[in-house]
Amino acid sequence: MGPRWKGKGAEAKALADPMSKIVLKLQSSLIQSDARGILCGSSVLLAAEEEQALLFGRAYFGHPIVNADKDRQWFQLGMEEAFFLCYSLKCLKIAGEDKRLKDDQELWQCMKSKKAGFPVFYKAYSHLRTKNWVVRPGLQYGADFVAYRHHPSLVHSEYAVLVSSEGDAEANGRLKLWSDVHCTLRLCLGVVKTLLVLTISKNGDDDDSPSCLANYMVDERTVTRWSPEQSREEDTSDDVESQARE
Repeated sequence: MGPRWKGKGAEAKALADPMSKIVLKLQSSLIQSDARGILCGSSVLLAAEEEQALLFGRAYFGHPIVNADKDRQWFQLGMEEAFFLCYSLKCLKIAGEDKRLKDDQELWQCMKSKKAGFPVFYKAYSHLRTKNWVVRPGLQYGADFVAYRHHPSLVHSEYAVLVSSEGDAEANGRLKLWSDVHCTLRLCLGVVKTLLVLTISKNGDDDDSPSCLANYMVDERTVTRWSPEQSREEDTSDDVESQARE
C-alpha cells in the first residue's frame, strides 16, 4: 500500500531527520541523566526535563501526562516501550513501587506477571522498533500494534500488526478462523492499512529469562485481499468474435 505522507514536504522532513538518529539522541540523553522510571500498575512513569521531553515526543515513546510540575514533563510508558528502553537500549532504570531498582530478570518476571504473553509481544515490538518503525498500541484498529514509517505527525500508520506464537496458548489466538481473517482484512481495508502478522517461534526455549529473546525467531507476513478485477486479463471476447467471423 505504501506510505501516506501528511502534507507537502512531509517525506522530505522524515528523510532529513531519520528516526534512528532521533532514538539515538534520546538514548544518549537518558544515559547522561541516569533516567529512572517508576513501575505503576501496567505502565512505567518517568519525569523528563524540557529538552528530554522534546526527544520523547520526537521519538514517540509513551505519552505525556498533564501535571502541575512546571519544570518537568511526566510520561507514561507501556510495558514493551519501557522494557525496550531498559533492556535493549540500556538507557533507563526502573524501580518498583517499593522504590528499589529492579534488574533485568526481576523486571522481566514482573512484566510477565502483569501481561499474558509478554515475551511474545515484546519480541514483536522490539523487532519493529529495531528496524526504526514507530510502534504504537493498535487497539482502536482491532490490532495489537500499529506501525508508522516515521513520526505520526508526518505519516499515517502503514501496518496494523497482529502477533501470534505457534503452540502458545497464552499468545494471540487471532486468525485461526476464516471468519476472523475476513473481518480483520475488511477492518484493515476500511482504515487504509496493510495487515502484518508477526509469528514468533520460541524454538523450544522457556521464557524464564529475557536471554531467551535471542533465540526467538520472527516470521513476517502481510495479508491482503485478492481482487479478481485487478488480477484478471483484459476482456478479449470482441477480438475472438471478430476472428471467428473472418
